[in-house]
Amino acid sequence: MIIVTGGCGFIGSALVAALNAKGVKDILVVDILSNDEKWKNLRRLSFTDYLEAQDFLDIITAGKFNLPVEAVFHLGACSSTTEINASYLIKNNFEYSKAVASFAFDKKARYVYASSAATYGDGLKGFSDDHEKLASLVPLNMYGQSKQMFDLWALGNGMLKKIVGLKYFNVFGPNEYHKADMRSFILKGYQQIKQTGKVRLFKSYNPQYPDGGQMRDFLYVKDAVDMTLFFLDNKKPAGIFNIGTGRPRTWLDLANALFAAMNQKPDIEFVDMPPSVRNQYQYFTQADITKIRAAGYKKDITPLEDSVKDYVQNYLQKDNYLSAG
Repeated sequence: MIIVTGGCGFIGSALVAALNAKGVKDILVVDILSNDEKWKNLRRLSFTDYLEAQDFLDIITAGKFNLPVEAVFHLGACSSTTEINASYLIKNNFEYSKAVASFAFDKKARYVYASSAATYGDGLKGFSDDHEKLASLVPLNMYGQSKQMFDLWALGNGMLKKIVGLKYFNVFGPNEYHKADMRSFILKGYQQIKQTGKVRLFKSYNPQYPDGGQMRDFLYVKDAVDMTLFFLDNKKPAGIFNIGTGRPRTWLDLANALFAAMNQKPDIEFVDMPPSVRNQYQYFTQADITKIRAAGYKKDITPLEDSVKDYVQNYLQKDNYLSAG
């Protein structure tokens, strides 16, 4: 059995779809369905069972999970970078991760968990996934701090010699409809263009970057999932790995790719960045993917324009979800 926590979410459901495409259906999905529309991500996927996150935690901490487990992909977490309830984030992103890691160890299962590029903070200390630099990182928000705390806990307990932590950069693609304010710019921008014919980008408050010239490492979810599953097929690599393209692009590049995918002339409006966001804003991110390449991941990563075109034309315009088919 393969366990996917956060399996109803964005990357999690895409991972289940990819496993199904490989013929894997013995999957336990763990999540919190609540009252949003995450359930729609599972409609065309195959899995053995589903458990709510608290029920799963209760079962594993009581030692009552008796089935053999090949791998645990721990992708479930509060992923809001604007969440300010630190206690909530510690409970969901740190304590829960420790419990699942201990469970995977007991089961001798491959454990792959989601860290985050948010741990790199303002990027002034670089974007290297070298363990020796881990303790020097200073996240800009509590979400990033909660992920950093687990990375450091895993390092301090010697777990990074056996498990895999993935620092996802700016991932976008199908199955993110439910993410509200945390949806990617592509989905938000697509809806803005449909409604108004134009998109809005934040003005820059850093003189080093013109408006729209802020740069991020944008990664298509299909590539993110493929890079994640590399660690299922290859059991030897361990430690923290960046999951990105290694090629930063500007928000203007992204907006222009969106308009091109929609066959429309670009019309971009720059708006003020909310004061609450300005001090937590990352002006530049670039995944150093040297380590995952050295570990054996050789596949080409989809160019930004091709990724946006596929997302828009094969999913957004068709109101489609990722599935095994």
